[in-house]
Amino acid sequence: MARALNVVGLMNVQFAVQGETIFVLEVNPRASRTVPFVSKVTSAPLAKIAARAMAGISLKEQGFISEVIPPYFAVKEAVFPFIKFPGVDTILGPEMKSTGEVMGVGLSFAEAFVKSELAAGDRLPKSGKVFLSVRQSDKDGAVEVARELARLGFGLCATRGTAKTLAAAGIEVQEVNKVTEGRPHIVDMVKNGEVALVINTVDEKRQAIQDSHSIRRSALQMRVPQYTTLAGARAVCIGMANVEEFGVYSIQELHASIKH
Repeated sequence: MARALNVVGLMNVQFAVQGETIFVLEVNPRASRTVPFVSKVTSAPLAKIAARAMAGISLKEQGFISEVIPPYFAVKEAVFPFIKFPGVDTILGPEMKSTGEVMGVGLSFAEAFVKSELAAGDRLPKSGKVFLSVRQSDKDGAVEVARELARLGFGLCATRGTAKTLAAAGIEVQEVNKVTEGRPHIVDMVKNGEVALVINTVDEKRQAIQDSHSIRRSALQMRVPQYTTLAGARAVCIGMANVEEFGVYSIQELHASIKH
């Protein structure tokens, strides 16, 4: 029988989400890299608050008894060193691959997201052609993304299966070959500078990941922004739709706007 333990201080919880089910993988009695991020966003010195709690000073005694909800948005973006390691796949998984994080802040999600991408080294395109190749379960969502990209003035190209889905939805799209289907193929287009953005989601099957690896690698080498999740693709659409909406704020100004 598991014993209930009382832990005072900060805890780092690792979750895994599958559909509507949330799994708790592990709980570690320590701070994570998210703590300084949340502290910067909310103006609450979480490490100091936790240390005082561990020393016996309750949250009530410290006056920290309610959730802090800032009137602005903050996006944390991971920084990946993929370009420094030849052969490493940019597709995301459960392994820790990031070497740091950056933060973007804005009065809208779009502004915060674009700033976080810029800070991480990705400059979102304002025009050009977007390549889409998505797994079967993402086809419906890809239609939504493609329609928004077309509205923003981007040209679209896609592999056969994705192109068929987009065309059936009434979206104009250029069909391109996979690497295994002969030249000219998508990697040729990326290397020739014909692609401004890559959206590529794949099944977890090993063969599917291997078949599309050259696309992601060539995009990395050519410094073409790439997104390997549908959620990321939706976020980049929102960001590019508002890419000109920038503001500069001081931390003090932001923190002063928070109602405690």
